[in-house]
Amino acid sequence: MIGSLDPEQNERERRLLDAIRAEGATPETIDLFRDLILSYFRAHGRDLPWRHTADPYRILVSEIMLQQTQVERVVVRYREFLDRFPDFASLARAPRSEVLLAWQGMGYNRRAIALQETARRVVEEYGGDLPADVEMLATFPGIGKATAAAIVAYAFNMPVVYVETNIRRIFIHFFFQDREGVRDDEILPLVEWALYRENPREWYSALMDYGTVLKKRTANPNRRSASYSRQSRFEGSDRQIRGRILALVLEEGTVMEKEVILRLCEEPGRVKRILGDLAREGFVAESEGAYTCK
Repeated sequence: MIGSLDPEQNERERRLLDAIRAEGATPETIDLFRDLILSYFRAHGRDLPWRHTADPYRILVSEIMLQQTQVERVVVRYREFLDRFPDFASLARAPRSEVLLAWQGMGYNRRAIALQETARRVVEEYGGDLPADVEMLATFPGIGKATAAAIVAYAFNMPVVYVETNIRRIFIHFFFQDREGVRDDEILPLVEWALYRENPREWYSALMDYGTVLKKRTANPNRRSASYSRQSRFEGSDRQIRGRILALVLEEGTVMEKEVILRLCEEPGRVKRILGDLAREGFVAESEGAYTCK
């Protein structure tokens, strides 16, 4: 469990906020900022399983899992997933149904399919070695620029620069204290300036943990980001129904459309539409009203 700031760290943060408000981003305030983030991490950093490896496959799995799932849930699923699929080759050759079963409980099942497609591409095109190149990785399924940069930082300890939710939160909190509509292109130069180039892996882990602390201590600074948008409600959403349908198909092996409607107690037209979407997207296969996992 990540801790809160102790009194000394609280005071250091307060002085730093005052200094930045008075002077802006200067070499001195950037150094103080870097020292604050690293000192917190070195005293209170989380012991997470993917922080004990630099294996590109394991880093890739963790980053895809962490895209839209809480850390506590990922820790459990991460270990189980790696036990089942320990490397690119085993994931690449696995039946899709097994991959989706291993992913159950994580949500956003497209990530599981994208992860397997990435594994197949790594095996077939790169001889089983994940390329250490942000631009190249960003062309892989389910990997955007931020995830690609995170993979390169954690797996290869390269001094890449990127913005994601926690990083955005921290930099807005410290360097854009009285601003609304803060753009990522304003944040990125500060991220590059503050980067701890001696150990980017440690630096980005430290930012992740401090960002988590800020989320619990302050009104979310990300609401002042130009890219901020509220996540849609999950309960009763198509996303929830998709997950329930897919879980049912995986559990039963084969289910009829009428059975899905009865088991879920949902409006028939909605169920039919979502089943059609799942079939078009490759999650299930349909034959004469029967649905199976591919």
